[in-house]
Amino acid sequence: MLPPHFTFRQHNLHCEDLPLAQLAEQFGTPLYVYSATAIRERALAYQQTATSGALTCYAVKANPNLHILRQLGQLGMGADVTSGGELFLAQQAGIPAERILYSGVGKTRAEIQTALQAGIFALHVESAEELLAVADVAQQIGCVARVGVRINPQVAAATHPYIRTGTFQYKFGVPATEGVQLLHWASTHPHLQPVGIAAHIGSQISEIEPFVQSAQLLCQLASELRAAGVPLEYVDVGGGLGIPYEKTAPHPAEWVQAVAQVLAGAGLRLVMEPGRSIVGPSGVLLTRVQYNKRNPLKQFVIVDAGMTELIRPTLYQAYHPITPIVQSFRPTQVVDIVGPICESSDYLARERELPQVQAGEVLAVMLAGAYGFAMSSNYNGHLRPAEVLVEGGQAKLIRRRETLADLLHTLP
Repeated sequence: MLPPHFTFRQHNLHCEDLPLAQLAEQFGTPLYVYSATAIRERALAYQQTATSGALTCYAVKANPNLHILRQLGQLGMGADVTSGGELFLAQQAGIPAERILYSGVGKTRAEIQTALQAGIFALHVESAEELLAVADVAQQIGCVARVGVRINPQVAAATHPYIRTGTFQYKFGVPATEGVQLLHWASTHPHLQPVGIAAHIGSQISEIEPFVQSAQLLCQLASELRAAGVPLEYVDVGGGLGIPYEKTAPHPAEWVQAVAQVLAGAGLRLVMEPGRSIVGPSGVLLTRVQYNKRNPLKQFVIVDAGMTELIRPTLYQAYHPITPIVQSFRPTQVVDIVGPICESSDYLARERELPQVQAGEVLAVMLAGAYGFAMSSNYNGHLRPAEVLVEGGQAKLIRRRETLADLLHTLP
């Protein structure tokens, strides 16, 4: 089943009104292609379903392309950033500082200072030492830092261990009791203003109940803190809603309704941090077949994209649907779809049933709009691919393909 705005017409796979074969020919491969309409529709599912006053901060790490950030900012979304670089990109995209929150466990003092001087919505701290650092920097530059504390809610979501974050075996957040203590302490500090409490239980989670459990804990803690005189403004329920790589996943509107219901009547602003669920289904990676190869055990389809373009299969054993962009109705075969990188872990799919393909044909790796280009690299001297944004019958190049000269551009 194809995601919305990717359809076969006369046996040719289209993104909106453009055949992907045309884009592969025009811009080359490997190539990321995104549907602007799909991104907009999924973003509006958050914006229009949320209660009045809610803040939706797009997780920039999912896909940091400046053109996509601008599109989301124009829809009224904010940004959830995890580094000085992501903060810079959000600012360059025109997202107002009052809609930017800064998460992450390892902020440097320089990054903290930059964020405070920008006047962002809030810094979310994840340890006692980090809160002390924020207080010290705020005092040095003479400002009051708006801070939230990320709680580790002890909710074990069903997802890959590498993207599970809501229990104590992972580095994120602090225990609820410590978080409460930190917020009480912050309320007594002249250069700190405690404004929120947050949690994020993981990524690619396809059930709503763990999010509800986490939101309930946050709402309870926030209500108790406010009753004790700590003037919290919001509860940040995080993000992490999955998309249907292999199995069904809730629609964003369903997720928003469920977590918003927890906060109903509490007098707290709802903050959300979606990423993958907005851009993931909105993009594909196009890759051209180079060779077919068989050995006594395996049939390989060798393509021009690999772990340097899409590392998720290697890193998480992740599944992406893959299809030829031109339907051929040839017999199928079970193959490993592998890239050109000199690593045995370089693959896009293993033991995958695929119609027989020939060198020169193009495959589409579906649901690749999140954590694709964002995690790409120059390993083995490979050049990062181009990115194209399609709206209706128009295609816009939103990142050029790297050249060999780009491999030298950071040298002194």
